[in-house]
Amino acid sequence: MKVDYINDRTMDSSGFVILADYVPQIVQEIRYYSCYNFIGERIDGYEEPCALLTIEAARALKSATAEFQVLGLVPKVFDAYRPASAVRRFVLWGIEDQDIRMKPYFYPELEKETLFERGYIASKSSHSRGCAVDLTLLDMKTGKELDMGSPFDLFSPISHPDCRDITDEQYENRMTLQRVMVRSGFKPINCEWWHFSLENEPYPDTYFSFPVSSQYLRR
Repeated sequence: MKVDYINDRTMDSSGFVILADYVPQIVQEIRYYSCYNFIGERIDGYEEPCALLTIEAARALKSATAEFQVLGLVPKVFDAYRPASAVRRFVLWGIEDQDIRMKPYFYPELEKETLFERGYIASKSSHSRGCAVDLTLLDMKTGKELDMGSPFDLFSPISHPDCRDITDEQYENRMTLQRVMVRSGFKPINCEWWHFSLENEPYPDTYFSFPVSSQYLRR
C-alpha cells in the first residue's frame, strides 16, 4: 500500500474543520503551541493554539460532547490534527537532541530513547491523518479537570488506560471518557488514557502537512 507523506495532497485542508467553530462547547489547551510539553518549546507547524480535525472526526466528537454534557462534563482538548512536520520534530528530538530538560515532568521513569519503542511517540501519527484527538474531561460545575490518575503526556505505565495502580475514582473517570468516546466511533490505544482515533477515518493513508492555523482553513 502506498502511503502519501509529503506532496500536494498533504497540503489540502478542504476536508478539515476548525473544532471551535464546529463544537464551540469544547475547551482547548493546545499543548504543542506552548512550551509546556515533553520537548519544552513550541512545536513546528503549530501556528495557532487551535484544534483542527477532519469533518468526520469533528462530527463524532460533537456527538461525544453532547453525551458528556448530559453527565455534567465537557471535553478539554490538548491536541487534535498534528502536522507531519511536528512529528518529524519529535523524531529528530528523540534521535539527535540531547536536551532532557522536561524529563522530570513527562518521562521521569524512562530514558528518552525508549519512548518510541514503548509506543508513547510514533514516527508516523494518526494525528497527522486528522482523525485523532487527545483530551480529558472537565466538571461543568467546578470547571476543574477530572482526576485521571496521571496528567496528559506523562509517559509512564500509570498512564495506560487499564492501569489499576490508581484509585477506583480515577479509574472510573478514565472509563467514563473511554466509554463515551468508543460509543461515538473512536478507539483507544493501550498506553495513553487521553488518546482516541476515529474508527472509520476518511484518510487512512494520508499524513497531512499543512499548519495548525485557522487562517489556513479559512483562506
